[in-house]
Order: sequence, then structure tokens, then C-alpha cells
Amino acid sequence: MTRIAVFASGRGSNFQSIYHQIKAGYIPARVVVLISNKEQAGALTFAREQGIPAEVVQPEAFPNPEEFGKKLLEILQHHRVDWIVLAGYLKKIPDNVVEAYANRIVNIHPALLPAFGGKGMYGMRVHQAVFASGAKVSGVTVHLVNTEYDAGPIVLQKCVDISDCPSPEAIAEKVLAIEHQLYPQALKLLLENPFSIANNRVMIGTLNND
Repeated sequence: MTRIAVFASGRGSNFQSIYHQIKAGYIPARVVVLISNKEQAGALTFAREQGIPAEVVQPEAFPNPEEFGKKLLEILQHHRVDWIVLAGYLKKIPDNVVEAYANRIVNIHPALLPAFGGKGMYGMRVHQAVFASGAKVSGVTVHLVNTEYDAGPIVLQKCVDISDCPSPEAIAEKVLAIEHQLYPQALKLLLENPFSIANNRVMIGTLNND
């Protein structure tokens, strides 16, 4: 059984969605630790209610990203973590963690990357930018994580019609519903199948990872 660490900064709705799909037997995994950078994150409460070990690790407590990464790796190794799942985690993953878990860190972004991505583009900021652009379509992207913001190989994407949305909040509501569908689907694909990377895309069902 694949051992997963979930990283979350907020209420963790995607974490809860994934957890319920694991309990239902849809995703062949077990969440063995929840890591947050915020002491008041709702995701911590949910994890503890489910008996999942929960840790708070704040990057500001360390002199540099490498030391922050060393602390994360210590926790991940202690729990024998195979994969990392980012579920609304608002801090950049240190390079030494990305290297240790190359092509085994997954993130979800509430837009169709590479549009509306990059540093500082998260949560409602993304939906505000999409709304301001006049776009009639937004969507969801699940991707593997590399050392650049929102630039890793894309696993799955799905479009969302937002032509009738009168506000960024309305876009957020539509997109979140699709996130809860697409993230479990992407995790199931990654954990149950071989895959390779080609042209910054994840190719499910083929080997020879680069």
C-alpha cells in the first residue's frame, strides 16, 4: 500500500476528498501523516479526528530552505512516505525535498496551466485573475512538482465553463467541485500505472521516466 503524506495550509477540502476516496477503496493508498505550515489549519483538525499523525512545520523557523527541507525529510522518512500530495499547501517545496521525491510529489492548481500560474497565484487570487481576464473557460490542472512554481509535468486537466459566473467566488465554487473529482482520479492513475514524462506531460501507461 502506497504511503502518502498530505501537505495542506487551510481547511483541506481536497485532503478530505482524497481521504474519503481512499477509505472507499478507490485510491490504493494510506495517508500516514499530514503536514501544515499553519497551526490553525482546518486540515490538522480533520487529520487528528481520523487518527492521522499531524505536524506543523513553519519555514520561517529555519535559517534557509535547505534546513526547512531537512526537517520535512526527517518527518517523511520517519513515516516511510512514498508520495507527497499537496492539497492547498501555500509554501514552496524545498529543492532537496523535490530531489528526494522526484516525480512523486503531486499538486492541484485551480486553473488551466500554464495560464494563471506561477509565484503568488493561488486560491482566490487565481479566480480573480481569471475573472478579470474575461475568460469564458477555466479549469483544473493536476501536475507533478518540480523546483519551479506550477511548472511540473501535467497529469490531468479538465475545463470548466465559467461563462455564466458573475464573480470570482462563483468561479471558485465551480472549479472546486471539479477539483474534488479530478484529484482522486489523477492519484489513482499515478499509483496504479507506470508512467513516463515527455514534453512536460505525464504519459500514463508507459515506462522509462526521464
